[in-house]
Amino acid sequence: MKINNQDVFMKKPTVIMVPYPAQGHVTPILNLASALSRHGFSPVVVTPEFIHSTIAHKNAGITCKSIPDGLEEETPRDFFSIEFAMENNMPEHLEGLVRELNGGDGGGVAFMIVDLLASWALKVGGDCGVPVVGYWPVMFAAYQLIAAIPEMLSLGIISETGIPQNEGPIYLGYDQPPLGTQDLPWLIGNLISRKSRFKFWTRTLARTKTLSQILVNSFPEEHHIDTNLQDQSIKYPNITPIGPLTQHTRYGNPHFSEEDMSCLDWLDQQSDRSVVYISFGTWVSPIGKAKVRNLAIALESSKHPFIWVLGSKWREGLPKNYVERMWNRGRVVSWAPQSEVLRHKGVGCYLTHCGWNSTIEAIQSKVRLLCYPIAGDQFVNCDYIVKIWRTGIRMSDFGEENVHRSLEKVMGDIEMEERLVKMNQRIFGMETSLRVIANLTNFVDDYSKVTNDQTLTKGS
Repeated sequence: MKINNQDVFMKKPTVIMVPYPAQGHVTPILNLASALSRHGFSPVVVTPEFIHSTIAHKNAGITCKSIPDGLEEETPRDFFSIEFAMENNMPEHLEGLVRELNGGDGGGVAFMIVDLLASWALKVGGDCGVPVVGYWPVMFAAYQLIAAIPEMLSLGIISETGIPQNEGPIYLGYDQPPLGTQDLPWLIGNLISRKSRFKFWTRTLARTKTLSQILVNSFPEEHHIDTNLQDQSIKYPNITPIGPLTQHTRYGNPHFSEEDMSCLDWLDQQSDRSVVYISFGTWVSPIGKAKVRNLAIALESSKHPFIWVLGSKWREGLPKNYVERMWNRGRVVSWAPQSEVLRHKGVGCYLTHCGWNSTIEAIQSKVRLLCYPIAGDQFVNCDYIVKIWRTGIRMSDFGEENVHRSLEKVMGDIEMEERLVKMNQRIFGMETSLRVIANLTNFVDDYSKVTNDQTLTKGS
């Protein structure tokens, strides 16, 4: 059979991308999809409908496909309901989609990129005969912590259900900050919740042992990453740092929620570096009415202007008429255009949950951080921010005295500002950008060669 070289060239091979269905996971996948589309692939991002409906119209050039999660419409999409859907309902629908895309007239499915927290999709790729590449959406250090679970079990640091057996620090690798056992990412909620989350992580780790390569959404010099990969106590797959990609794509950090743009006009009226920006992300559970109330009172008495991102579930703890009373000095919004807010000259610091995307945005905008980690990898991120990079301080509580003292300390630290400039250059400077581009290009070249060979075989 004669091969039409033009047809082979025109048919872009498909890359199916499966993120964990949450803002902090979907956003970097979309950025990676944008980068891959510029390298000759046709990315297809697959999410359940409740995510698909918020992103499909925002990402021209990227195909977004939805699959049913099988949950009742009124069921809250929290960690446990999503885990149930991923394990029991979504695999058969993804398999049908993969087989459909792989059997079409296009270039076929070259490979899949699967978020490790969506490890259920790894088996789907294997069953369909499609190569699968893992994707870790946060710091490599957080992956090291999960990979160290077997060692923690063997040393008796944690029980078989993940419960800490002592209060000692955990050392992840060469010259890394120790992590307290109370900050392990599965220690959220009551005992049943903690055991369930630990089971989720051990299952994830077991499934990912089949992977030969993992793309990591972190910069190459995260913190002695090359040295830590030489740690012989843990066998790692091929780790490829390719982040952050925000400055190499068209999409930046798109958000699911509608943004209140009016806060930017209000920001224009504030003094330079005077405003406190507060946001705990879109995924974490409410911190509780008492903590919200304490923080509200502390902000009011601090005299600092502020923008506070506070969803409806969180607002029950606000003092009576707080939003109206603080209107001139503080804005409480359901969601803010975070990138624009952080880049604004009026913002002096950012009180954050230390989600990875938010951390990177803050460094990109050279904004100092007040850290209040709540769940997951946020504790690891916080330790780096406070102990290694020293671009922020950790807050233990929202008592008035502590909030006031922390605000004055972080906003008055000139040396912290200098460290932020250096950190910004380290992550977003030319040298790092070239390494990220080279890593991504080498990865693409490897899979492009395999794809071209497969295409020629099909055409023969």
